Amino acid sequence: MDKIPMTPGGYKALEEELRFRQQQERPRIIAAISEARSHGDLSENAEYHAAKESQSLNEGRIAELEDKLSRAEIIDVAKLSGSTIKFGATVKLIDEDTEEEKTYQIVGDSEADVKSGKVSISSPIARALIGKKTGDSVEVNTPGGGKSYEIVDVAFV
Repeated sequence: MDKIPMTPGGYKALEEELRFRQQQERPRIIAAISEARSHGDLSENAEYHAAKESQSLNEGRIAELEDKLSRAEIIDVAKLSGSTIKFGATVKLIDEDTEEEKTYQIVGDSEADVKSGKVSISSPIARALIGKKTGDSVEVNTPGGGKSYEIVDVAFV
């Protein structure tokens, strides 16, 4: 079984989603199935079939969350240090073409959110950055073509 690296915040978010799905969604769906069942003939009952599909999706996500949480390797970024980019690092970059500054934190796959500056450890940009240091230039192959960045700062916050 492969361990899944994640930050304490990412682990907590998965735990909260699991709790929500088990304690709130599951009872709500069971009530919807019961309500739909009371309407009679199940073969032509769209509400019943929709509720059963919803139940299947919810139970699938619960199983997925339980699996991720059981294989989680929590890495406390605050205890990390150094000048080399690794998991958990917050990296400040300058696009060498546009001079635009970007800041990314390298996190686990399940907590990645590019809009909030969190990129997955398995993303092309994170793979290109791992092992580099402040001052290095890095070439990233993205779906939109190659990009060049200069690493301005590496921090573990």
